[in-house]
Amino acid sequence: MTINEAQQRVDNWIKTYGVRYFNELTNMAILTEEVGEVARIIARRYGEQSCKPSDEGKDLGDELADVLWVVMCLANQTGVDLDAALERNIAKKTQRDSHRHLDNEKLSKKY
Repeated sequence: MTINEAQQRVDNWIKTYGVRYFNELTNMAILTEEVGEVARIIARRYGEQSCKPSDEGKDLGDELADVLWVVMCLANQTGVDLDAALERNIAKKTQRDSHRHLDNEKLSKKY
């Protein structure tokens, strides 16, 4: 599915099952919470922090999808077309950083 299709599916779900969107500030708080859940998995699975029994069975893909869900809610309720925004963002990064990372000595070193 495209990003626009995903935004539409989230919107349809909210209108069918969710009653209405939470306000933007609530969704921002929820987004922060969801990103924290992703960070917890990354810190324990790929970082130096050890797992707790409550961390077992956590699905990184599911948590990342939760982040996307809330981002799409925020985009829908603020009128942002994420498909177009991402295209503009890629173009901006390409123009600004086309050589920056290639010329970065730090990135050529293996740690």
